[in-house]
Amino acid sequence: MALSFLSSQGYLLLERNFRCRLGEIDLIMKDGKTVVFVEVKSRSSRNWGLPQEAVHPRKQAKIRRVAQYYLLLKKISEVPVRFDVVAVDFFERGRPVVNHLKGVF
Repeated sequence: MALSFLSSQGYLLLERNFRCRLGEIDLIMKDGKTVVFVEVKSRSSRNWGLPQEAVHPRKQAKIRRVAQYYLLLKKISEVPVRFDVVAVDFFERGRPVVNHLKGVF
């Protein structure tokens, strides 16, 4: 759902579920010249808070480390980089609401 939403906004997919020994990044996209590392979170109820609240500072640090490794591995340098969160809420009778938070960390 997040990939479909971002693609409809003109983003291009570089990697999906990129994994290495340091961790995982859900989506790596290109927005113009900017490489965007995207964490996707969803919630079906508010019992555990909003989806984006799960991307706490420790999780952000892990994503940054994986992103640095990805850029080194792919020999990508001197390009703008951004970290986004796509939060998907299923609160309203199962209808998903996609919230794209740009540059949140």
